[in-house]
Amino acid sequence: MRNPNTRLTRTLARTALVLTSATAVVLGMTACGGTGTESADGKTVTVYSADGVGEWYKTQFDKFQEKTGIAVNLVEAGSGEVVNRVEKEQSNPQADVLVTLPPFMQKADKSGLLEPSGIDTSAVADSDKDRDGKYVMLAGNYLCFIANPSVNVAGMTWDDLLKPEYKGKIQYSTPGQAGDGTAVLILLQQLYGKQGALDYLAELQANNVGPSSSTGKLQAKVDKGEILIANGDIQMNMANIKEKGSKFTVFFPADADGRASTVPVPYLMGLTKGAPHRAEAVQLMEFLLSGEAQEALLGSFAVPARQELRGVMSSGGVTNPAVLLQNVEIIYPDWAQVLADLDADLAAYQQATGQ
Repeated sequence: MRNPNTRLTRTLARTALVLTSATAVVLGMTACGGTGTESADGKTVTVYSADGVGEWYKTQFDKFQEKTGIAVNLVEAGSGEVVNRVEKEQSNPQADVLVTLPPFMQKADKSGLLEPSGIDTSAVADSDKDRDGKYVMLAGNYLCFIANPSVNVAGMTWDDLLKPEYKGKIQYSTPGQAGDGTAVLILLQQLYGKQGALDYLAELQANNVGPSSSTGKLQAKVDKGEILIANGDIQMNMANIKEKGSKFTVFFPADADGRASTVPVPYLMGLTKGAPHRAEAVQLMEFLLSGEAQEALLGSFAVPARQELRGVMSSGGVTNPAVLLQNVEIIYPDWAQVLADLDADLAAYQQATGQ
């Protein structure tokens, strides 16, 4: 198996990764006012956001209006669609705040759709925010794997997944169809290089059940023992364990030297260029990064962006997902390069694996 040491060192760069809705079919735009369409004095702020943390939004927007008198209009859709809408509306901007996932936030920045907000982001790690102040992590999430309780995952490595005993018992969502599956491909590229990742995944085909356009559907299969190991993300998997009582273990495969690693799949927040309610937007962004609002993210099984909350073991009976990241190395790909190469990389993946 290839030694990833030099790749790990070289790739501890900045920014983030594709997540589930990044490659999903774009949903129709739906607008839902977080606290109504307008406050009593007419003050509003409009948020265009990738979907996924709607319940947290609703609670926080209600609190924000109570505190400031400013109502929040929320428009949720796919990660790419919200960026496309901001771009189409540049002659008459409607959105004040944009929340989306990589690579779409980077695309928005490159397209000139963002401007520095000037908000205090000192509580957020440098690796989780743009150096020019264009965007910052709002809520964290990370690629992981899950295993049936019959599998001992202690110290499990990528090489272990190739063992004959797992023939027909492993399945991962397909890169290019599912965001978490795309994350698997990109993590392996960071560990082994592009050709090494293709070689590994071609070898893994002997154990892989076959393609899957949905990461979420793999959870029930692992829980029932139909398969033993699958990919996922910690927010989705932990929510499934709590809400549905699924019995599977969240883990992170290690390299040959025993180092477990993952890549982030975060929600990123930025101020749109020409925001019609700039002052109100800045107030909302500061509020959403406050300690109180960030701690409430734990109820949605997302990782708070604020560093001091990463060590909070639990809140409101919910275990902090960041606890799972202890002793796990987070690799931050060079997202600009990942974005530039993604189409070609997916084509190479399909050729190498036949999926």
